[in-house]
Amino acid sequence: MSTPTPAPFTAEDYRARMERAARAAGDAGLAGLLVAPGPDLVWLTGYAPPVTERLTLLVLVPGRDPELVVPALEAPDAAKAPCGPALALRDWTDGKDPYAVAAALLDPGGRFGISDNAWAMHLLGLTHTLPGSSYASLTEALPMLRAVKDAAELERLAAAGAAADATYEEIRRLPFAGRRESEVAADLARLLREHGHSQVDFTIVASGPNGADPHHEADERVIERGDTVVLDFGGLLCGYGSDTSRTVHVGEPTEEERRVHDIVREAQEAGFRAVRPGVACQEIDRAARAVIEDAGYGEYFIHRTGHGIGVTTHEPPYMVEGEEQPLVPGMCFSVEPGIYLPGRFGVRIEDIVTVTEDGGRRLNNTTREMAIVD
Repeated sequence: MSTPTPAPFTAEDYRARMERAARAAGDAGLAGLLVAPGPDLVWLTGYAPPVTERLTLLVLVPGRDPELVVPALEAPDAAKAPCGPALALRDWTDGKDPYAVAAALLDPGGRFGISDNAWAMHLLGLTHTLPGSSYASLTEALPMLRAVKDAAELERLAAAGAAADATYEEIRRLPFAGRRESEVAADLARLLREHGHSQVDFTIVASGPNGADPHHEADERVIERGDTVVLDFGGLLCGYGSDTSRTVHVGEPTEEERRVHDIVREAQEAGFRAVRPGVACQEIDRAARAVIEDAGYGEYFIHRTGHGIGVTTHEPPYMVEGEEQPLVPGMCFSVEPGIYLPGRFGVRIEDIVTVTEDGGRRLNNTTREMAIVD
């Protein structure tokens, strides 16, 4: 079963994003933004070139039309970018200096935001060509650039969440006992694709003592009856991310296992209830963490409560102590507290949540009660 495909973004959508990004750069005191191939470039232009040693760089300067420095051999594909004629091309051929081409578009003494995934060799090439220039990562300079989603983006995130929910409903009806973690992980990947995902980013299956490792990679451990199993999986559907976690139990749990699961469930609910416009991101972490600390398990909650999600599965904002960015309607992020008991078991429950005008809305809606599996 596949999820209905939302309508594609238009050239006008991309034009508006580039204009908004350029204005944000000016408001932040930057001379412009430099965007290398990766999620920022896809979000701004719809163009996803091959990532190679050749320089490709989107230049956004307040008050000017966007320009893309691109290798000549890739210019025909760049000309077909979904952003359309809004993007002027500046191509360069092998054997020529691409940094000189880029430098001609830049204020020699300007400070620029540059996408986090720009290669070091390209940043060094720019600084060598423009020694009076300086740079800040986009996460540092404009952390909220992609954080607030519009209606079309929320539609895609909701579709991705629904597909992940459908995957969970199917996986918990398959056998666990006697199978390797890697086999269950392969089922998760298959189901995500069957439900419309074009890309699977992770399929964590952490059974028994492996559940105490939050980012455990599914291995050849055979799942046994009596195991608690953490499932955490997601990827991209229509270019937007899913990410959900549920913890199941193979056969009947012990009283302690059920109690720990209930504490995490209550913490996740507390984090969700704290979501509303104007609240600082750190308050979501504090609300969830307080439940776990009050139950005596604070030292076993070893990560932040959440991360933003959009065209990547991890992006700003982050629900963590010290993050004072206020929540804004349209932000989307995970709420995923956990308890991890070394050598024994772990529990994590995660939903993607979007901020609404008066609170929050879950984009994952499967039961958060402990599921008993075979």
